[in-house]
Amino acid sequence: MKVILVNGSPNKQGCTYTALSEVANTLQKYDIETEIFWIKTKPIIGCIACGKCSDLGKCTFDNDVVNEFVEKAYDADAFVFGSPVYYAGANGSMTSFLDRAFYSNSHGCGGDAFKHKPGAVVCSARRAGTTATYDQLIKYLGISQMPIVSSFYWNMVHGNTPEEVMQDEEGLGTMRQLAHNMAFMLKCLEAGEEKGLTITEEAKPRTNFIR
Repeated sequence: MKVILVNGSPNKQGCTYTALSEVANTLQKYDIETEIFWIKTKPIIGCIACGKCSDLGKCTFDNDVVNEFVEKAYDADAFVFGSPVYYAGANGSMTSFLDRAFYSNSHGCGGDAFKHKPGAVVCSARRAGTTATYDQLIKYLGISQMPIVSSFYWNMVHGNTPEEVMQDEEGLGTMRQLAHNMAFMLKCLEAGEEKGLTITEEAKPRTNFIR
């Protein structure tokens, strides 16, 4: 089993990384492989709704890490998406990254890198804006048929530096419980697959509000 944890912060080993590392370290105790995937600091263009992904099977923009991540995602069993809080929301690079990764993989492209795979989101802030960021990020999972993994509190840590995050006992405990819950869910899914359990797929109607 493998879990990819996405570090959406421009800081490679900052507060978001510290939170994700707490999750990863706990998952490894269950013999689950982990990889922390950093989106780096190079500008990530937002989705321009060109629709080219329907023809290409991937995002048309190939000059950043989005397509690289999606290719890795096919071989992963679960995901944790982490972002710092910018103005009570996810930072711009992470938003652009997720918009393109999820849209190019699912909308008319026949992709299934994320569908039916457990996912969680993690937010990091000095003080506030975490719940709004959590609400924003969780929507990517909810529209993609991903079982959402929670903890005993919303998945967030607080601190202005990694050292301060390490003092957030409740936040770190939340990260560890998130990992325990994800490991349990992965083991359950594995057991269900061994028994031949499958998910019924309905045809998806597409409408808008004027017809």
